[in-house]
Amino acid sequence: QVHLIESGGKLVQAGGSLRLSCAASGRTFSMYAMGWFRQAPGKEREFVAVIGGGDRPWYADSVKGRFTISRDHTKNTVYLQMNSLEPEDTAVYYCAAGPYSDRYSEYDYWGQGTQVTVSS
Repeated sequence: QVHLIESGGKLVQAGGSLRLSCAASGRTFSMYAMGWFRQAPGKEREFVAVIGGGDRPWYADSVKGRFTISRDHTKNTVYLQMNSLEPEDTAVYYCAAGPYSDRYSEYDYWGQGTQVTVSS
């Protein structure tokens, strides 16, 4: 029902910036909040940010002040602007459609992920 495709992941040096995009399609897209999660090797998938109705943002403490989530409703696209990147940000980043939640198990639809690697 909702199809998600992430893009924009790449290798970047610590302190640099990167913008990820997630293109969404589907009849019920407007019913869902859009979130970003990430998963590093050997670690559990963790919440990064979510944007809900009225473009309300919610960020994990680890990225607050560095990352910005936004949404372009005309393009059905959600973005994650990442600034002041750190090696600890290295992970596969996934976009997801679901409730306004920080719990990955509550999301209904997922993209395939895009790799972000931050070098020291």
